[in-house]
Amino acid sequence: MPIDRKLLEILCCPVTKHPVTPLSPDQLERVNAAIADGQVNTFEGTLVDTGLSEGLITTNGTRIYRVEDDIPIMLETESIPADQIDGL
Repeated sequence: MPIDRKLLEILCCPVTKHPVTPLSPDQLERVNAAIADGQVNTFEGTLVDTGLSEGLITTNGTRIYRVEDDIPIMLETESIPADQIDGL
């Protein structure tokens, strides 16, 4: 189930303060392919070993946040630096 539009209007990255938007299907596919290849770490350096069913990306394209059970996980340490994924 997609994130509520009203929630998206108020959410922003706690680090960059940029708004976030849902990952497009193409972006989500690229992120999950990189995760499957073992190429993705969180901001704190933990390997991401589980694909995303849904995610948010900052409008400046620097950070990705996982969405679990329709709840955005907006923690800096859990964010994924987007520069690890080719083609975003």
